[in-house]
Amino acid sequence: MIELPELTKMYYSIGEVAKMFNVNVSLIRFWSDKFTQLKPKTKKNGARLYTPKDIELIHRIYFLVKVEERSLDAAAKVLRSGNKDQNTTAVDTKELDVAEVIQKLEGIRKKLVDLK
Repeated sequence: MIELPELTKMYYSIGEVAKMFNVNVSLIRFWSDKFTQLKPKTKKNGARLYTPKDIELIHRIYFLVKVEERSLDAAAKVLRSGNKDQNTTAVDTKELDVAEVIQKLEGIRKKLVDLK
């Protein structure tokens, strides 16, 4: 897991944020468009500026997508459910996702057995 440096500035450029997570600027830009909870400020020239709160959210997205290897839709679902219910943990949600995957795999297995 990536450790965030101490966030002392009010705003960080997209390049600084990308460097913190060792990813391309385009990925940060994509996540900013994909995840509605992430709302960076924009300058007049269109440059995105990220607050420490935005960076913490990117850190959570990074963990869900890169470390836990969740799909973007699954990560968005975790973030949405986390905002509604603070008692829901990533582990609880992950177990729900695992149950869904198992159910789908059992369906696939049944179809393969039927093909035999």
